[in-house]
Amino acid sequence: MNFKKSLTALFLAMALLFASACDKGSRDIENTNAGTSSSVSEQKPAPSDGFNIIGNTLYDSNGNEFVMRGINHAHVWFQDKLDEALQGIANTGANCVRVVLGDGNSTNGWGPTSEEEIKNIIQKCKDKNLICILESHNGTGSDNAADLDKAVEYWIKVKDTFIGEEKYVIINISNEWYGSWKKLDKWRDAYVGAVKKLRGAGIRNTIMVDSAGWGQCAESIAKYGKDILDADPDKNTMFSIHMYGSAGGNKNQIKTAVDNALDKDLCFVIGEFGWNHSDGDVDEAYIMEYCTEKKVGYLGWSWKGNGGGVEYLDIALDWEGKALSENWGEVLVNGPNGIKETSNICSVFNKK
Repeated sequence: MNFKKSLTALFLAMALLFASACDKGSRDIENTNAGTSSSVSEQKPAPSDGFNIIGNTLYDSNGNEFVMRGINHAHVWFQDKLDEALQGIANTGANCVRVVLGDGNSTNGWGPTSEEEIKNIIQKCKDKNLICILESHNGTGSDNAADLDKAVEYWIKVKDTFIGEEKYVIINISNEWYGSWKKLDKWRDAYVGAVKKLRGAGIRNTIMVDSAGWGQCAESIAKYGKDILDADPDKNTMFSIHMYGSAGGNKNQIKTAVDNALDKDLCFVIGEFGWNHSDGDVDEAYIMEYCTEKKVGYLGWSWKGNGGGVEYLDIALDWEGKALSENWGEVLVNGPNGIKETSNICSVFNKK
């Protein structure tokens, strides 16, 4: 997701143009056996140095299953609101936060977020019992592999800030890189190279990869996600589907996207979703319901600060979260299958 008007307009155009093609592809690969969590192994894994993935399940370093219930925070544009935002998000009962950073790519000009700033974000998330998902936002909507590589180079440059924090930090390589819904092998090939490069640099954190089509083409994950996972020598890569009108507009879209990824035994999360968007209405209630049924994580977009005509995606009406938006914040946090009802704090924060 992006705050800029130009990207919002482009998002709408791309989504409307290609959504039907992706939806057809998703139906083509759908099979009749609905996936369930932990299909590879029901055995609790041994404690480890960080998060790890077995089948379609994410486990924390204590070997306990971790299902994300979180909120996105657009830090790179609101750097002075970090304390208020993180405290407000923690007060909702969320167990994680996805934090928007900038890698300094001149295409969009956001960042680079400094190493000192990243260390500060990680520590403050830990202080508030929030697992920290860091993402680079500059490649949003780009089909240029060079933009993805710039994000990879950024993570390598700042790796000392999160090496040693594998229990608490997940790296989402690039927000919604690859805006196209076609030629998905290009999305696959670029991410195969990206994952290999990150691992070659000594980064052991769990990696998160956004699907193609501005994050909404779930077919990319079902079709090529295993190729990306297999390229990871640690087998510790998960995926993210963003659900707005093109991927989360109705029950069939939502169920197909979730089931196809589970059937491929891939670990994934709904990394962004809202209650409405420029590409159509969103069935947010069913996203939360089906994710709860299937033990799939979700993160709402976004805490506060949305502009460019999508102000309705603000979850909170103030940075502290003293008041939540009626149509979105209250539903996400306090509604059926919402954060308060279904979130469990990660066991790494349990007091001994």
